Amino acid sequence: MSTSLKARLRIIVSLALGAACGVAQGQSNALPDLRAARDAQLQGRVERVVSEAGLEHEVETGRLALALVDVTEPSQPRLAMLNGDRMMYAASLPKVAILLGALVEAEAGRLPINDQTVGAMTNMIRHSSNEDATRVLKWVGEERLLEILQSPRFRLYDASGFGGLWVGKGYGKETSFRRDPVRNLSHGATAFQVARLYFMLASESLLTPRLNQLMKETLSKPGIHHKFVKGLLARPGVEIYRKSGTWRDFHADSALVECEGKKYVMVGIAEHPSGGDWLTKLAAPLHDLIVTPPPDPLARR
Repeated sequence: MSTSLKARLRIIVSLALGAACGVAQGQSNALPDLRAARDAQLQGRVERVVSEAGLEHEVETGRLALALVDVTEPSQPRLAMLNGDRMMYAASLPKVAILLGALVEAEAGRLPINDQTVGAMTNMIRHSSNEDATRVLKWVGEERLLEILQSPRFRLYDASGFGGLWVGKGYGKETSFRRDPVRNLSHGATAFQVARLYFMLASESLLTPRLNQLMKETLSKPGIHHKFVKGLLARPGVEIYRKSGTWRDFHADSALVECEGKKYVMVGIAEHPSGGDWLTKLAAPLHDLIVTPPPDPLARR
């Protein structure tokens, strides 16, 4: 038996024991208000990165949304965002919301944690399986997932405000069961609310400790190497927990990154044929705003 499989089985057993004992829910409401954590210095640096990448016009026209959060100190996060509250079609990125819904139901004892459920969740995230995404969504319940996203506990979608994370359709040929009230999207997201989800995960306040651990394990080891993953290849020591999305001209990526004692959340959503290339191009410069960039070999010559 491989080491990774042994680790997963240990997680499954501990989760089952935790559910049987009625483990208390995570305390996400105790976290700082992320919206109030806007950091002028970080904001200016993110704007400079975008300018140097030649993408100012894409931000101005609403075709690119970004959020960057330094979560190294969870009690003192630093947020910068561009079009962070713009509701956009996010393709497969909202599968991370389905994962959250499944783990919330597991926490409540309504969804078993076993090889079948963990396997489907993992395939949904790492390899973006539409079949498994729809399967897990059915286990959670379509309307139940929307209740979870809009609940006071998570507040990941606000129908009276900017919107947020939304899943109103399975992934495949199914018709929409409910489109989002803000933009009428089937699979939508704002960069800010996706960043909030990862912020709560990084702060170990999204779910119970065991389920937080399982969520990070599921988001680890990306099976698709593009966008942020591709852009960070030149940065050593990176641990990335990630969900991306691509459909036609819509490109999205989201990640919690840990490196050299630093932790940050990076989210990008683009509507353009070259949107995936934009996110690849931005990944390393945004990373370097949080983590000390590697030395330039030419500078030593």
